[in-house]
Amino acid sequence: MSHSVSSSLPDPNGQRPATLISLPAIRAGDPDALAACYRAHAPTLMALALRLTASRQDAEDIVHDVFVGLPEALARYDERGQFGAWIGRVTTRVALMRQRQVRQRGDVSLAGIAEPATSTPDGDPLLQEKVLQALATLTPPLRHVFVLRVIEGYSHAEIAGLLEISTNTSEVRLHRAVQQLRRLLEAVV
Repeated sequence: MSHSVSSSLPDPNGQRPATLISLPAIRAGDPDALAACYRAHAPTLMALALRLTASRQDAEDIVHDVFVGLPEALARYDERGQFGAWIGRVTTRVALMRQRQVRQRGDVSLAGIAEPATSTPDGDPLLQEKVLQALATLTPPLRHVFVLRVIEGYSHAEIAGLLEISTNTSEVRLHRAVQQLRRLLEAVV
């Protein structure tokens, strides 16, 4: 069993070198180890949570909750596969649970449209803003399937398990999300 993982996630400028993260230290609650893990993974997790929730405030809360519960959650991590992929799945589950709770309570988000990231892979911040605004207009069920399938690369079977829906429902929701996004973004792109 490995006790450290290497994280080579880039920062927003693509300049972050690999960081060695000590899982036993995080499990023990070492603040320095947790801070190193946060620096290595928070930007990617924030982007994921932002795409899932369409709310910067909710995304920040989700990432905070993930890192607060990380020492305990690591008890269930068997260190097979990539740590970054595992913590991404944890973040996805936390975001989906939070949105289910909001729906059950009937809360209304006052966060509005999420603030865009500062750039896109092609360097066009205006396009990034338009894409995030378009994602924010999708209903949560459509947005979740779109983000998980297209952006995060989950299979429809994996999405069905996460969202507690059928594979067919996942496929239909993706189709509808793509149609809506195409209509919204036709004039932009």
